[in-house]
Amino acid sequence: METLLKVEGINVYYGAIHAIKDISFQVNQGEIVTLIGANGAGKTTTLQTVSGLLRSKTGSILFDGQDINTVSADKLVGRGLAQVPEGRRVFLQMSVEENLEMGAYTQPPAGVPRDLEMVYDLFPRLKERRSQVAGTLSGGEQQMLAMGRALMSHPKLLMLDEPSMGLAPILVEQIFDIIKDLNRKGSTILLVEQNAQMALSVAHRGYVMETGKIVATGTGAELIESPEIKRAYLGG
Repeated sequence: METLLKVEGINVYYGAIHAIKDISFQVNQGEIVTLIGANGAGKTTTLQTVSGLLRSKTGSILFDGQDINTVSADKLVGRGLAQVPEGRRVFLQMSVEENLEMGAYTQPPAGVPRDLEMVYDLFPRLKERRSQVAGTLSGGEQQMLAMGRALMSHPKLLMLDEPSMGLAPILVEQIFDIIKDLNRKGSTILLVEQNAQMALSVAHRGYVMETGKIVATGTGAELIESPEIKRAYLGG
């Protein structure tokens, strides 16, 4: 299986605080890989380092065979790396369709109508609300919009940061069904999620983070069955 993302020995600091401590992991083509852990474990910091928003003092980040450790975040979108940030961050004053078009800024204009239809097929609710101002959408609809906007850039790797945060349980299931559907259609996904049970149930592999370190790894099924993981993260 071809490795799409390979992170080796990265260390990230916030001033004097050592937030990420020499971690290494990889994501292979066609996989869903999840990073789970408690609040403050370093999951979001890890994603922000991969996506170029933060810098590692050491190590390497290889994406699609190329070192991206010094590439700016906006350039990485054009290379096929898209992140849906924690808290969704849609453009609240713009319509649904305008938000989606913003996601296509790296793409040839001629293909945008086709890509809009692709997103609307995946998220029919967005099609119903295509003219609606994004700030008036529900939290679940804004999450769908943020995911759709990222898909407009044709990502080779889609990184999702806490997609279930603040959503009702029925919407959480819907978002995770969409994640599985995207993967079945060929998307490679790196998922950061506090809902460990849901994340591990859809992931091919997972990494468990504690205080900036990776402390366990395995398939999603292996981690769900691990007594230590059950006790710490699954309420078992």
